[in-house]
Amino acid sequence: MRLFSFLSLRQWLTLPYIALVFGVAVLIGALSYRTGSQAVDTVAHHLLLETVARIGQAVDRHVVGSAAALEAAFPNGMPAPDTIDADLPALRTRFWIATSLHIDPNNYVYYGNRHGQFFGLWRFNVQDAELRLKLQADRPRQKFRFSGINGVPSEPTTEQKMYEPRARPWYKSGEDNLSHTWTSIYIDFTTAELVATRARRVLDAQGGLQGVVATDLSLKRLNDFVRKLSLSDNAVAFIIEPDGKLIASSRSANTMPHPDGTNARINASDSDNELQRAAYAQVLGFAATGNKIDRALTQRFAGPNDQVVELALDRVRDDAGLDWIIVVAVPRSDFMQGVTANVQRTVVIGVFGALAAVAIGLSILGWVGRDIRRLTQAAQDVGEGRLEVPLDVHRNDEIGVLANTFRHMQHRLRTDLLTGLGNRDVMIRSISSRIEKARRTGDSMPFAVLFVDLNNFKLINDRFGHDAGDRVLMEIGNRLLKASRACDRVARYAGDEFLLMINDIPSRQVAEQIRHNIEELLREPLQTVDVSSLPEAVLMSGSVGMAFYPDDGDNADELIKRSDHDMFERKRTWQSDCI
Repeated sequence: MRLFSFLSLRQWLTLPYIALVFGVAVLIGALSYRTGSQAVDTVAHHLLLETVARIGQAVDRHVVGSAAALEAAFPNGMPAPDTIDADLPALRTRFWIATSLHIDPNNYVYYGNRHGQFFGLWRFNVQDAELRLKLQADRPRQKFRFSGINGVPSEPTTEQKMYEPRARPWYKSGEDNLSHTWTSIYIDFTTAELVATRARRVLDAQGGLQGVVATDLSLKRLNDFVRKLSLSDNAVAFIIEPDGKLIASSRSANTMPHPDGTNARINASDSDNELQRAAYAQVLGFAATGNKIDRALTQRFAGPNDQVVELALDRVRDDAGLDWIIVVAVPRSDFMQGVTANVQRTVVIGVFGALAAVAIGLSILGWVGRDIRRLTQAAQDVGEGRLEVPLDVHRNDEIGVLANTFRHMQHRLRTDLLTGLGNRDVMIRSISSRIEKARRTGDSMPFAVLFVDLNNFKLINDRFGHDAGDRVLMEIGNRLLKASRACDRVARYAGDEFLLMINDIPSRQVAEQIRHNIEELLREPLQTVDVSSLPEAVLMSGSVGMAFYPDDGDNADELIKRSDHDMFERKRTWQSDCI
């Protein structure tokens, strides 16, 4: 102790506390970093899966109408005429209908036959269109502008380049396949942009090949969607074919120009973005080990400069041979920026706290430590799927910011973002919790699960657009919420389907009356969308299936399946009544 004999008593009393505060500051920083790291892992996992799911939904939206467009243009079993000019009026009518089904994005449907003739209809909007016609194999195509299904065509304009339909990728793919098929992605003849085409062979009356009907999927819109995704500053999202050729990317072009003015496709391994190349290499390595991408999955790998990268993969397939891979890669440092800054601020606070250690005491340690433990427990709860557990941390400092962010994340994970109602997972857990409570407490009061599916929603959605459809869903969700009690639960299950859990119902007769009231509520005229232009027979309503606990099931899955089946039977009855 002689070594420290020069210290005064005041210093002896103060320095240990200062050292303690320094130590506590370091400990708090470490705990903050650990808690933040756990939270980041959870958030990163969910956000990556959500991002690939959003991209997958965008792809589905782009391809969902292609089969219907081809069927409308050439219904299966309808023989094609030997020459296009023998059936021009009928072709024009059917192709107008085909392009009306999903005008965005299937606004172009066309047909080429074995004689080298071509017929195509391009829709600019609901009224204006362009007819692209080639009746002689050795002549260029002509284009005619017109308005309305029976509009008078304008004077034709003739293309400068010769268009040979039989040499195009879509024709070759269609004639070689017995059913619907997607072409490999190619560069469009007119726009010089990347296009994928769904094609189907068309037969003559004798069953021989007469031609190929096709519709394009412009990848420019898909590429624009991927570019507009809200990702971090250094993240990359892209879609590729199994051979690595880029379809869409948030960080790089999907084509490159040649000196002769033509464009060529880019492979992800040749991208000018370092993280994109590394992510694609990881996909190749994943496939090389025999793994299959049959669902959305996440993993972590060492990226450029040995930085840790969070990776999410998913695969999009359909029955016509579409096979695309979705990749999202985010450097972990992008998620950790806020956590690192929080640790740095905590250390600074610790330094200033050391100067006032004697005055402020050590009471704050228990307060801070308690909130850190709550954050840690909250991170564990989220990781185990318990999203409804409240986080009782209310502060105005950095830990409070992290807590508020965490609460916001919990809210997003349990809420349907469009309607503000609970989502499917929350409803399933609510039903399970209600059943568990009944078993635990001996509560004999039954409850009902109502499965609501909207009638005519697809017609309204297709006729007035997805924005109108979203407004209808929000209005219906608000109606159901206002019609329910505080003890009931309302959730959006999927698409235009809703689930209600009606608590404390004394009998099945009361539940039937509630179902009747809900059906009457759904028949009320829409306030947010004007559907007066639709036929009088097309009214918004809903089919409501019901399951009664405990008579119809003793777990959430059984009750939902039973109510879904009941809804389906009622919808079938409704459809029969509408015929």
